[in-house]
Amino acid sequence: MANGKFIVFEGIDGAGKSTQIALLKKALEAMGHTVWQTAEPTDLQTGKMLRAALAGKDERSASEMASLFVLDRIAHNKEIEKALAAGKTVICDRYYYSSLAYQGSLCDYEWVRHMNYACPDIRHPDLCVFLDLAPKDAIARITARGEATEIYENEDTLSLFRDTFHRVFATLNDRVAIVNAAPAPEVIAAEVLAAVKEIL
Repeated sequence: MANGKFIVFEGIDGAGKSTQIALLKKALEAMGHTVWQTAEPTDLQTGKMLRAALAGKDERSASEMASLFVLDRIAHNKEIEKALAAGKTVICDRYYYSSLAYQGSLCDYEWVRHMNYACPDIRHPDLCVFLDLAPKDAIARITARGEATEIYENEDTLSLFRDTFHRVFATLNDRVAIVNAAPAPEVIAAEVLAAVKEIL
C-alpha cells in the first residue's frame, strides 16, 4: 500500500481554512481517497495548554509558546505517520508554518525555524496551501462570526503575521500553493483542488 499524502492549510485567522478543508475533504473522498482531518494545536495535553494560552487564560511568553508547539507537533507526528502509512490522505489545519509566522515574529525567528524545520521527528508536508487574505478582510470575517477572539486577532498583528508567512515561504524549500482567499468559496476550492491534484 502506497503512503498517503500530507497536506497542510495555513493562513491568518479568518482566512477560511475550515471552509476550504471541509470542501477539499469532500472532493477527495468523492475521488476515492480516505481522508484523515486533523489540526494544531492538538487535543493532547500540550495542545490544551496552547489553547488556554491562545484564549488568553494562561499567559505565556513567545518562547514558551514556540517550545510548546514543537512538543505538541512531535507528538502529533506519531499520529500523522500512522495515518500516512495506512494510505490515508492527511489534511492538517495549521502546522510549523504558523509557528514560524506567529512565534517567529515575536521571538528569535531562526531559533523557531531550526526547532521545527530541522527536527527529525517533524515531517515536511507534501503540500502547504496558504489562503492569502488582507488582514482587514480577515477581521471582518472574524467579527461576523461573533465568536470570542484569540490573542492574535487584531489587524496590526495579523498584518505582521501575513508578512512573515510570505517571508517563511520565500526561505523554505517546501511546496507551497498561495491561493487568493477573497473570492467565493467555490472559486477558492477549485484552485485548491487543482494544486492538490498535482501531488496525488
